[in-house]
Amino acid sequence: MRLITVSGPPSSGKTSIIEKTIQVLKKQAIEIAVIKFDCLSTADEIIYEKKGIKTKLGLSGSLCPDHYFVNNIDACFQWGLKEHIEVLITESAGLCNRCSPHIKAVLSVCVIDNLSGCQTPKKIGPMLKFADIVVITKGDIVSQAEREVFAYNVKKVNPQATIIHINGITGQGAAELAKLFLKANDYNSLDEKKLRFTMPAALCSYCLGETMIGKDYHIGNVKNMQL
Repeated sequence: MRLITVSGPPSSGKTSIIEKTIQVLKKQAIEIAVIKFDCLSTADEIIYEKKGIKTKLGLSGSLCPDHYFVNNIDACFQWGLKEHIEVLITESAGLCNRCSPHIKAVLSVCVIDNLSGCQTPKKIGPMLKFADIVVITKGDIVSQAEREVFAYNVKKVNPQATIIHINGITGQGAAELAKLFLKANDYNSLDEKKLRFTMPAALCSYCLGETMIGKDYHIGNVKNMQL
């Protein structure tokens, strides 16, 4: 199963980009599911379900959403295998701009929008810096010069990333992202997988620098999803 982590600031267009990309993939009869991670509430799972996309929702509540992500991603992956999913996409907000859900050798995407300000790429942190693909949205409501400056600043933060411009309303550009999704590595488990970046200090094992994935590494204040 291919696992893809999609993250980005709130309202950057993550859900729209995922939905438009899935529309492209579904034409190829590929079995796809989305795991939506958020803090307190969201209606994004309704958007996915209305499009016939299998979805699971995890709300972190009082915990850091990124810590919650890493405490649950292994179980989510196992759920995807049981459901015979071919492409499993996770969506998370990365609200503190200090965390990153990206996993080594697992295709990672950061979504960021042109309206957030030309200096924003420097503020996003590891979520952008360690992404394989950076999707830039809302390019239709800024000037060509603004788009170029914004993309240049993204490239300064992450020179290795593939930059794709996608219109979250029309879906223009989503086909290119769909092609890259299908090139993602195929795995049977997340055993021995590590995060690309350590989490900030808090109250669980990942706060103390743990990067290994799996319940054997969960210590302290953890919260498990009901799958």
